[in-house]
Amino acid sequence: MTPAFATAVEVDPPPHVLDDEIGLRLKEYGELPHSLEGYNQAEWILADYGDFLVHVFSEKARSYYDLERLWRNAKDVPIPAE
Repeated sequence: MTPAFATAVEVDPPPHVLDDEIGLRLKEYGELPHSLEGYNQAEWILADYGDFLVHVFSEKARSYYDLERLWRNAKDVPIPAE
């Protein structure tokens, strides 16, 4: 089970642009996805990195699936700035 997830709000670029940037940054640390789903549709992209998952949603898909509601009881974990 993935122990944590992060959400971002008010992201302007289409999901594939954000996923590309995440992929490039993770590649710098030697992380490559085991699988990638939804990239061509660009509504909901799922990148499986083994130890963690990356979900990137369009605004429409994010509103529809409402993950914040599903995970509302999860513990917030602050991520320190670099």
